[in-house]
Amino acid sequence: MGIHGLSKVIGDHAPSGSKENEIKNYFGRKIAIDASMSIYQFLIAVRSDGSQLTNEAGEITSHLMGMFYRTIRMIENGIKPVYVFDGKPPLMKSGEAPCEAEAQCAALVKSGKVYATGTEDMDALTFGSNVLLRHLTFSEARKMPIREFYLDRVLAELELSHDEFIDLCILLGCDYCDSIKGIGPKRAVDLIKQYKSIEEIVKHIDTNKYILPEEWPYQEARELFKNPEVLQDEDVNLKWEAPNEEELVKFLVEEKGFNEERIRSGVKKVLKARKGSTQGRLDSFFKVVPSPSPPIKRKNEDSKGPKTKKSKPNARAIGKKPK
Repeated sequence: MGIHGLSKVIGDHAPSGSKENEIKNYFGRKIAIDASMSIYQFLIAVRSDGSQLTNEAGEITSHLMGMFYRTIRMIENGIKPVYVFDGKPPLMKSGEAPCEAEAQCAALVKSGKVYATGTEDMDALTFGSNVLLRHLTFSEARKMPIREFYLDRVLAELELSHDEFIDLCILLGCDYCDSIKGIGPKRAVDLIKQYKSIEEIVKHIDTNKYILPEEWPYQEARELFKNPEVLQDEDVNLKWEAPNEEELVKFLVEEKGFNEERIRSGVKKVLKARKGSTQGRLDSFFKVVPSPSPPIKRKNEDSKGPKTKKSKPNARAIGKKPK
């Protein structure tokens, strides 16, 4: 679920905070991907069109094949994916939507181990991921552009600190607690800009008009966004090895009933893509700096003096041999 209406709030109030991009432009990037969200997308897709792929035992396997080929396509585009799965849910979490993966993805971004978080849930920004990529994991299949969000630009244009942004996200509606009834996105932005915190907002609004939830643990929700339970930097060591072809065949072919030739062909694509993606991004080697301003031409000291005739261009200077 993420944060209700946050993408629209950014579009309306901080348009420079996002832009469209193409998957090919992430060549050489390491991206932390919300694995549960990716799997969920495949399960929803097969339900909607009714074409569920199953094995002989009747188990749904569409998501496995989808993940296999999606990973191949990302690697072929030079992306190094880091799939992050959910851990244990926090005690106060309401509903079933995953959230812990986004917190860990954001931590990987903040530590500099990856470039961005790939997920559809906007709360990756709330957790502090400076770059969020939506539609990354199915853009190549649906030909949709990737929507890239930048937390620092969003905060700058909204004129909010990250703490104030977290309170805004709670007001919009998050996975951890209810929001104030009667306060929509525009009103939430106006209130947080004026009063800077939920505590001050509650002091100044008409609680007869804007109904507070009976149980509203917004302070605990705020703490979860600020200090989620994630692996620390020193406990994370990312390394991309060659695929274990025989284990993939054992799992996908012998256990799940996929075609062996297709699986081995997919492994060959990964190996080929790995060889071609060893080249790093240019921006990791060079720093782009603005070009200096052109020098100002000095005027003749004696502007009133007689003008001299322009000499003819030297023959050697224009590429002709002198006679």
